[in-house]
Amino acid sequence: MNEQIPPKWLAWARRVEAIAEAGLHYSDNEYDLERYRQLRQVAAEIVAEHTTLPQEEVLAHFELTAGYATPKVDVRAAVIEQGKILMVRERIDGGWSLPGGWADVDDMPGNAAERETFEEAGYQVKAERLVGVYDANRLAEFRFHHAFKLVFLCSMNGGQATTSYETSDVGWFAQDEIPQPFSGTRIGQRHIDDCFAAYQDPARPTIFD
Repeated sequence: MNEQIPPKWLAWARRVEAIAEAGLHYSDNEYDLERYRQLRQVAAEIVAEHTTLPQEEVLAHFELTAGYATPKVDVRAAVIEQGKILMVRERIDGGWSLPGGWADVDDMPGNAAERETFEEAGYQVKAERLVGVYDANRLAEFRFHHAFKLVFLCSMNGGQATTSYETSDVGWFAQDEIPQPFSGTRIGQRHIDDCFAAYQDPARPTIFD
């Protein structure tokens, strides 16, 4: 599983940012609002001090997630046909992943996985089962945003392999032929193994962290 524990500085930064966002969301006193803005600035300084990211960029990301701080949601589609799983090569880094991405506001999770598969791979699919809910930050390099990853087992409804502005290749791979490298934090070997296990055993319970 290669589970990792977030470094203390990242846990502190996330906590300070969460307090700041909650205060900015619920407070209406200008004195308090200014103090919460300063807290958000401190959180950005912590992240910038321990990464290569400019403080202004970190702060801009924090400001995009105004409101009560909660984890972001990443959805992935596992489409398996004749023992092979659908994967896409991401243009951003040349690595391979399951089709997917951030869930949009007002989008149901299963629908988001279906939409992302069509947009990134050209196939029309139907989300049938939830393979697992994962703490994305414990399986790969850490980001200052906390994220949950939802992986859905999907059935094929039609379409054909088609790349997009986000993907440069689309392919089908057996479990012992999974291409490397994976694309950043988008997917890991644990997710692939769980997808094949769920496909092979319809009674297998949903995995969760």
